[in-house]
Amino acid sequence: MDKMTLQLAVNQKSYERVIPTRMTLADFLRHELELTGTHVGCEHGVCGACTVLFDGRSARSCLMLAVQAHGHDVTTIEGLAGDESPQMNRLQQAFMGHHALQCGFCTPGMLATLTEYLDANPDTDEAGVREALSGNLCRCTGYENIVNAALAAAAAAKAEVRTDG
Repeated sequence: MDKMTLQLAVNQKSYERVIPTRMTLADFLRHELELTGTHVGCEHGVCGACTVLFDGRSARSCLMLAVQAHGHDVTTIEGLAGDESPQMNRLQQAFMGHHALQCGFCTPGMLATLTEYLDANPDTDEAGVREALSGNLCRCTGYENIVNAALAAAAAAKAEVRTDG
């Protein structure tokens, strides 16, 4: 089996591991780093449960080989709040406040997808959020509370900018 030395940053922490070249990024995160918040659902990139931020952009970790992340930055659900904070970020708080999760399986992927989307689209609307989430499947919630949480987080971010600036 071919192996390679992988160097990358995950949740702002540097790692170096010798891994099989055919290991997926999802398996690397879950099994090598024990960051089990990244969920693996379909293993075909369809469900979005394994979505992480790869250099700030959402990516399906089940479709990437870990070696493709060599030299890059990956953020998982465990790192979304930043700085190893025990606090939740604005979007995570909105999910909790709007009851935007039930079983929680899709939640890490939803949060990663919405983090990128809301950063790029602070003035979003319901249609925009629904479009952004079109690649993430949830079998429990019906999406209504997820959309409401995303809109609330966007509104909170805009309000914070108005009071800071």
